[in-house]
Amino acid sequence: MEPRRKDVRNIAIIAHVDHGKTTLVDGMLRQTGEFHVKADEAQDMVLDSNPLERERGITILAKCTSVPYRGHTINIVDTPGHADFGSEVERVLQMVDGALLLVDAVDGPMPQTRFVLRKALQLGLSPIVIINKMDREHARPDQSLDEVFSLFVDLGATDPQLDFPILYAAGKAGWASEKSDAPGKDLKPLFETILKHVPAPLAHPEKPLQMLVTILDHSNYLGGIGIGRIVNGKVAKADPVVLVKPGGQLIRCKAARIERFFGLDRREVQEAVAGDIVAVSGLDGVNVGDTLAIGEEPQALPPLAVDEPTLSMEFLVNDSPFAGTEGKFVTSRHLKARLEAEERVNVGLVLEELPGEGKFKVSGRGELHLTILIETMRREGYELAVSRPEVITKRENGKVLEPTEYLVLDIPASCQGVVFENLGHRGARMENMVSEGTDRLRLEYVIPSRALIGFKSEFLTQTRGNGIMHHSFHGYEPKSGEMSRRAYGVMVCKDLGESTGYALHNLQDRAVMFIGPGVKVYEGMVCGQSSRDNDLVVNPCKQKQMSNMRSKAADDALVLTPPKILTLEQSIEFIGDDELVEVTPKSIRLRKKVRGRSQRKRSERGGEEEEE
Repeated sequence: MEPRRKDVRNIAIIAHVDHGKTTLVDGMLRQTGEFHVKADEAQDMVLDSNPLERERGITILAKCTSVPYRGHTINIVDTPGHADFGSEVERVLQMVDGALLLVDAVDGPMPQTRFVLRKALQLGLSPIVIINKMDREHARPDQSLDEVFSLFVDLGATDPQLDFPILYAAGKAGWASEKSDAPGKDLKPLFETILKHVPAPLAHPEKPLQMLVTILDHSNYLGGIGIGRIVNGKVAKADPVVLVKPGGQLIRCKAARIERFFGLDRREVQEAVAGDIVAVSGLDGVNVGDTLAIGEEPQALPPLAVDEPTLSMEFLVNDSPFAGTEGKFVTSRHLKARLEAEERVNVGLVLEELPGEGKFKVSGRGELHLTILIETMRREGYELAVSRPEVITKRENGKVLEPTEYLVLDIPASCQGVVFENLGHRGARMENMVSEGTDRLRLEYVIPSRALIGFKSEFLTQTRGNGIMHHSFHGYEPKSGEMSRRAYGVMVCKDLGESTGYALHNLQDRAVMFIGPGVKVYEGMVCGQSSRDNDLVVNPCKQKQMSNMRSKAADDALVLTPPKILTLEQSIEFIGDDELVEVTPKSIRLRKKVRGRSQRKRSERGGEEEEE
């Protein structure tokens, strides 16, 4: 019989976005005394430490924590639910033996529930199903449970996995129960179920050290930090260790510091043994998939397989006339150093330096993955320009394959016609359609990833804000025909200056304006969406001519339509192939790649001649 650490349980919490993972962990921390709310510092979702996570209400980075219960240590990994951060999910599931699958009692399983559950079942983890948010109105736990069981069968779960324990919970209220019609008092049933059904980790403390690095961190004082679960052996502070790369290369280091997770903190320990999840500092050159070992003939563990990026964007140095006026870090040296630092800890990201000064190609798992990076850099004081996203294709057996997404839409029945038409133009293939009640539809499609760029804003407009959409990576399929481009042109500023109400009043009848009066603009900057299909060069800085001639109409008050202010995601979805988004800590501007009007015309003529 294989030896196991009876006093440790390692679990991951997996679920779709907004099904209550982080809130449930809050309750577990509170009820085990690992987190106390102070009256002047009260906050929810204590694990969502990143400001962007708090604003968006999603988990972006996988995080480790632990709680003590009846003499046991329960290590908990909170995983992202969004498919764009799937590289985080794949890695951390390697560290655990069981998974808590949270499903909303009203919504049931959603697309990203399928995504994370498939990963967990493939790794042979023992699942515990929690029907969460039982305190919501219209909760339908029995129907949600039937859908979960069908999902397990669809994903090829084994017989032991299908015999999963079921709990009903309300994470926000802090209770769990084994019965759907009897609310619990606390989370004790959850802790007892974890101890009973999640196997203790295999542990061979007498063998040589082996630990697979699954999460990265970095310290300016101690260098690279590798986080993972010790599979065999033990490690003590200041021990000489070896990093075994997947290719067999060996890097000798010293374990400068060893930390274990206690509640929300990482605390230094002198030694850690097999079964523990630890952070080891002092590992220069560490990367995800490396094995931390010891001895003259260190043995590597099987490396991690991480899905390839599906989307790429160009990151460029900001060269607009306003460059350097709003940010601290503006040069190519700053940009390169920041992207290289991100590549070291963000496994789903691939960086490639392009010819020319300050041009980089950054590839990631999706639009959200890359926009989160851009927003983070913006808040740190960086200025940069980014291009329209492009999907990454690959060639197999002489065919060009492109990534596709599994798209699930929940829409009002009254909007189905316009949504069907939009998806038809984008080459989507319907997989399923279900009526939900008398006035809503649930649609399931397989759609090319490139067709989703720009779809979200159109979808929200067409459903009047009542539509819900979710999508996750589906696979690679033969590339379909060309997609239709943006139907409208843009209004491009003619000169450097400051916009005036007089000029905007004359322009707004022919466009949706992106700027209001008193905004500084420059030549080549996009200031609005034209009502025509071609671009128009306009002067939003035009002043009213002063004269001594008077007329009744001249003295009427100007009524301006409020401008449409685009967010970062909306800007990236909107731009065309010949445009860029200029991102600074204070502003988001749209602009042409070639700012000068005459140069744009010359390049267009050159392109036409080359095509001929």
